[in-house]
Amino acid sequence: MAKKVGVSEATVSRVLNGRPGVSDATRQAVLTALDVLGYERPTQLRGERARLVGLVLPELQNPIFPAFAEVIGGALAQLGLTPVLCTQTKGGVSEADYVELLLQQQVSGVVFAGGLYAQADAPHDHYRRLADRNIPVVLVNAAIEHLGFPGVSCDDAVAVEQAWRHLASLGHERIGLVLGPGDHMPSARKLAAAQALTGGLPEERVARAIFSIEGGHAAAARLIDRGVTGIICASDPLALGAIRAARRKGYDVPGRISVVGYDDSAFMNCTEPPLTTVRQPIEAMGRAAVELLNAQIGGTAVPAEELLFEPELVVRGSTGQAPHD
Repeated sequence: MAKKVGVSEATVSRVLNGRPGVSDATRQAVLTALDVLGYERPTQLRGERARLVGLVLPELQNPIFPAFAEVIGGALAQLGLTPVLCTQTKGGVSEADYVELLLQQQVSGVVFAGGLYAQADAPHDHYRRLADRNIPVVLVNAAIEHLGFPGVSCDDAVAVEQAWRHLASLGHERIGLVLGPGDHMPSARKLAAAQALTGGLPEERVARAIFSIEGGHAAAARLIDRGVTGIICASDPLALGAIRAARRKGYDVPGRISVVGYDDSAFMNCTEPPLTTVRQPIEAMGRAAVELLNAQIGGTAVPAEELLFEPELVVRGSTGQAPHD
């Protein structure tokens, strides 16, 4: 422990035994190291919560999640809070397991980005546990109703409107959507926006997928077979899968099929062709999430409302004029 913090063993001993002669900064560093290393705090030091904040992400393969982690982690550190990154693994530690671990560590709060709160049919008991313990929580991007936590979201309806109008301006009339599962809230919002724009989108213009390149490939292949020429996807990896599906069928992108992604995550300007996508304002959203969390940690009542942030269409090389046939 002393080596981890860079102090003497005597100093660590003084902190653990609650003795004077240690600066507040050093005392806090020792207690934080104790929490990070997974040691139980001595009983007399458990009164106040650790200056730890759980940052729970569904995965790190989609570059949008490391991007959120970087912004949120940096903003927390500036406030003297230590982020604890919790990433779910398939068949491994679940979101509920992480919540249990975070509660044991007496965390000051939790930020969730892209979690089970966005799926209506997923288990949600662990969120109620956090609410029952009065742990400050902020959710990033479209939650189901009735959870009672403040949230920060990118406006899914505006994102679809921007993408749809862009494709329509290029002459595309047969536009389809590649979305997440039916109970996924951001996807449901995107579908509702598309239906409002079109006065009712035919069912065959919507394909569902798991959020991966492979999922995008399979879903987009179905849409292409149904004659769609413009595809709007609910994430950048789905869009990369759609481009791959078009190419496997011998179609040029954007000569024959135009594809729009969502997120503008890292390297999307380096793909071939560079991906037209709708950018989430990650920096602004991440900082707002931390501000909401910090206000709660400081004892301020924060309404369980959702802050909606405007996305921005970024036009690159994966969209072009509709084919003339």
